Amino acid sequence: MIDDLAVRRRTVVRRVLDWYAVHARDLPWRRSEATPWQVVVSEFMLQQTPVERVRGPWQSWVERWPTPAALADAPAGEAVRAWGRLGYPRRALRLHATAVAITERFGGEVPADREALLSLPGVGSYTAAAIASFAYGRREVVLDTNVRRVLSRIDAGVGQPAPTPTVAEIAAATAYVPIVPARAARWAVAAMELGALVCVARTPRCDDCPVRDQCAWRAAGYPVVPGPPRRGQSWVGTDRQCRGALLAVLRSSDGPVSADELAAAWADAVQRDRALASLVVDGLVVPVGSHYALPG
Repeated sequence: MIDDLAVRRRTVVRRVLDWYAVHARDLPWRRSEATPWQVVVSEFMLQQTPVERVRGPWQSWVERWPTPAALADAPAGEAVRAWGRLGYPRRALRLHATAVAITERFGGEVPADREALLSLPGVGSYTAAAIASFAYGRREVVLDTNVRRVLSRIDAGVGQPAPTPTVAEIAAATAYVPIVPARAARWAVAAMELGALVCVARTPRCDDCPVRDQCAWRAAGYPVVPGPPRRGQSWVGTDRQCRGALLAVLRSSDGPVSADELAAAWADAVQRDRALASLVVDGLVVPVGSHYALPG
């Protein structure tokens, strides 16, 4: 039975790789000429953000700051300003801090070692594995939301994975990773692409799936995960939207802005003050006397 399972998993890998060779999107950070730093920038930007929203900002960033040293030389506030409307702007500060760390501790070269990558600001287990795999072709278990959903359906017969990876899930994912590093790296991005384009969360395109006959979830009749449905994150009227509105004012200004200018961006004074205070705590905004500015 174990041998049958191993054969099935190898079949899945081979078919997904063949599918990817034909259907992969042309994303600039996936091209062979992409530098490790460009991969780092893409991984920070792609956290909780769709690919199509990242294309333009990514291109602007790598043109403006083609190396970690170039970004490290710029004020952190310029990173926040350039982040624009990508959302979750603390990622801009972490990316700037990572550029500083790479410049100061690694001679300006993105490290390839997993432990070294994990020592960088804002780099967790997934991001470290993704950088090592996509930038250096190393054998890693790369488990983003898309890959987890694909393997949850194909291997475990469950429509959606658990909120966080379990020991059993990681073990199963590891069993799929090819031994040869280059093939393993290709598998990581191919499985991710399958989850992004075909094995999507709400309306999977099963007829287009290259491994539909191997899918345990499909074979079981698409069982629904018990419990209430997962809710998407709200936006309108939230503190996140308020923070974004305040940051938009600061990004559009060449210098510090007054409290009155910020008040014009959001009418609810209580929520505005709360959001502004949280931006200060996060280091995204600094008080300058009675005014406010992006960090220097």
